[in-house]
Amino acid sequence: MPEPLRDTRTLVIQLRDRIADLIRDEGLVPGDKLPTEAQLTDRFKISRPALREALKLLEQDGAIYVEHGRGRFVSAISAVHVDRPITVFESVTDMTRHYGYATVNKVLSIAEELPDAITGGQLRLTSGERVIRLERLRLHKEEPILYCIDYIPRRIIPNRLYDIDWGGSLLELLDQYRHRPRMSAATVTAVMLPEDVVERNDLRDFGPALLIRETCFNTSGAPVVYSVDYHRGSHFSFSLARK
Repeated sequence: MPEPLRDTRTLVIQLRDRIADLIRDEGLVPGDKLPTEAQLTDRFKISRPALREALKLLEQDGAIYVEHGRGRFVSAISAVHVDRPITVFESVTDMTRHYGYATVNKVLSIAEELPDAITGGQLRLTSGERVIRLERLRLHKEEPILYCIDYIPRRIIPNRLYDIDWGGSLLELLDQYRHRPRMSAATVTAVMLPEDVVERNDLRDFGPALLIRETCFNTSGAPVVYSVDYHRGSHFSFSLARK
């Protein structure tokens, strides 16, 4: 039966996940052949270019492989089920939704400033270039579960800061300026929230956090966001497959 895609994630990411689900749901094992492109486009009611992008993501993940002239096949790595792979690139909103959280964004501050050396280096800024610094809390049922700081090159968003709704998805906002992130490089560290953040926002119960520093790139490979996100340790865990 047709399975049209309807949720709010980007189409290609949705489709990648749905094909991965299909592999599991259909009981396909390593070496089994995937349905043809025609069959998949008919099943998901999707364009062939979008399908090929999704299949390319699965190939990059190692979930499938291509034999030219024969088709696409399920790889051995697909037999390893990772519930929350840390290598998946997605918005924070999509990530929190996966955990069952319905988050509300609370904007703590928004400012234009000169970046420090680390931020300038991550965003490849020239001397004198400024950034937008967005500081937010993400709340689930009024409980803070994420403390986030995002830095965006000012030249990307030329509008006045206070004319923009900063409470929504940052990826969707950047999409409006044709700079939607498509990939990222990140590091993960176990930390406590900085003391000044704890004091300023009354976050003494936040506890240990997983700090993810992430630089996000657009389709041209240009860095468009540098994020410093503190995930509340009692609410998040991430998995990985080793190969």
